Amino acid sequence: MQLETYISDLLYRYDCVTVPEFGAFLTHRVSAKIHETTHTFYPPKKALSFNEQLQQNDGLLANYIAEVEKIPYATALNQISKEIKSIKSYLVEGETIQFKNIGELVLNNAGKIQFDPSSHINYLTDAFGLSHFTTANVTREIHKETVATIEETTPIAFTPEKRDNRNWLKYAAAAVILLGIGSFSAATYHNNAVENHNEIAQEQANEQLDAKVQEATFVISNPLPAATLSLEKQSGNYHIVAGAFRVEANSEKKVAQLRNQGFKARKIGTNRFGLHEVVYASFENRADAQIELSKIRRDYNRDAWLLIKKLD
Repeated sequence: MQLETYISDLLYRYDCVTVPEFGAFLTHRVSAKIHETTHTFYPPKKALSFNEQLQQNDGLLANYIAEVEKIPYATALNQISKEIKSIKSYLVEGETIQFKNIGELVLNNAGKIQFDPSSHINYLTDAFGLSHFTTANVTREIHKETVATIEETTPIAFTPEKRDNRNWLKYAAAAVILLGIGSFSAATYHNNAVENHNEIAQEQANEQLDAKVQEATFVISNPLPAATLSLEKQSGNYHIVAGAFRVEANSEKKVAQLRNQGFKARKIGTNRFGLHEVVYASFENRADAQIELSKIRRDYNRDAWLLIKKLD
């Protein structure tokens, strides 16, 4: 199983991909930057890191493998466990594990996993197609000095002909301003007249409508009887989880299947990984939830688990 391929696929969409019993690959956004010495521009990217402490299975990786390979979730989880055991044995022997497009893993002197991320791929989809480039330095100060020198050696003088032109332009500008003021006044007067006309027409229409409403009589000969609905609403912060699904349609199928089996199944929204969670039922107290969880694990699903979550 090419574990690194599945991890790489998920890193494009998620900021955390946890490998059960091994650790988690984390990403965070880094803004675009420029190197002051080499004048190289770098696009924004996702910086990649590894945390050995995050080993709790969140279902993201196993669900994705199960969906791609068309195998049960438990089988996918078992394949991940076997792969991780093999990787750990190589690390203990001092070998370096290379994950394509992700980075290298090796044990340090303290027995901890040291991660060196790959720089050949950018997992930020917003920066797709962008690459770094280098440009020449712009020497703006030299241009400023050149302009200052020209101004000192070449003084500006106005001839009488130019002054006459300026007087002509002054009168032309005054005429344009007067024409503009006149056009603005005419437009304002026209708009006010239109608004007054519209207000009068609206008042007349409202008066006619009020008169018709007062004269009208409404009779309902056969009123419908009041309908009484009885809905059972589940509540509680203790939920027995049946599964989490990336495709919402699959979660709806799971709810229908569980309800046919007699459970009060429902969807409780999505978790922080974007998976649609389906529960067998919800309970007000932990004791009742634990009793029902034991029955479900014994008779239906040994992978069911208890989620404590306050729903909005």
